[in-house]
Amino acid sequence: MANTLLAIDELDVAFTIGGKQYPALRQLSFEVREKERVGIVGESGCGKSLTSLSVMGLLPESAAITRGQISLAGKTLSAGLREEWHSTRGRQVAMIFQDPMTALNPLMPVGKQIAEMALTHLAVTRKEAKQMALEMMAKVGLSRIEQLYGEYPHRLSGGMMQRMMIAMALICQPKLLIADEPTTALDVTIQAQILALLREMNRSTGTAMLFISHDLGVIREVCERVIVMYAGFIVEDAPVQDILENPKHPYTAALLQALPSVEKRGQALYTIPGRVPPLTERGGGCPFAGRCPRAFGICHTITPELDTGMDGHRVRCHLYVEGRLCG
Repeated sequence: MANTLLAIDELDVAFTIGGKQYPALRQLSFEVREKERVGIVGESGCGKSLTSLSVMGLLPESAAITRGQISLAGKTLSAGLREEWHSTRGRQVAMIFQDPMTALNPLMPVGKQIAEMALTHLAVTRKEAKQMALEMMAKVGLSRIEQLYGEYPHRLSGGMMQRMMIAMALICQPKLLIADEPTTALDVTIQAQILALLREMNRSTGTAMLFISHDLGVIREVCERVIVMYAGFIVEDAPVQDILENPKHPYTAALLQALPSVEKRGQALYTIPGRVPPLTERGGGCPFAGRCPRAFGICHTITPELDTGMDGHRVRCHLYVEGRLCG
């Protein structure tokens, strides 16, 4: 069995708004093993991107880790030590952002931005860094690499920019790659190419992946295991096939019901009633109770524990007892 690469233990993250703290991530605990591809799925506002920013040490000033810890490759990262995070980012863990146009520097040629990563984190010369950048650009499927090296971001298509971002993330051979909805802004054909590229990069480089998406269909194409988040909590965690065939949490079941399929062609897609509660409106009880068709008394007053069944399938739901759903 592969060793644990990323370990998050009972992590709480809160935002300070108007002098008051509002929890945004609660009791977050999960692991990513070496070479593993793990997905995080949920609607907007569920805490997916905040989880990735916590791992990268890039939380906004209004947010802070209030409890728990993050360990990468056996090293515990201290929330207050900026130098520690800076030395970890790029070399140990790298991130592909959702919108490459805002992530890339518009005033610097894209090839030089990739080479700059190598110069910052590796003991290489500028000539060596450029050669590494060109080789990585070729690996991610870009052609005319010598010409593209000197191009500015606005001259590239969305798919080409995302490939550049992947090359930049992988040039230092990090142990963990975080992809935060990297295909959302791309058309379906380019999206499929990028997903295939990420799978191939995982296979060829051995880099583990934490893939964030609001779409279970995309997660199914890329990941081996999926973590379902709702309102800052993990509500389910299991291998992808187990989730698809036997969802145990009502929220996961609702997400699957909303997926388009050939069988549903011509029909109106299912939408989950209600909305994810904003930070200022979150109280006690199960976070999904207000939208759950199966909620009963205890769901509105007591937050369920994240229970692990005999098969390792983790579920946070009062209906889940000893590995089975109760009626």
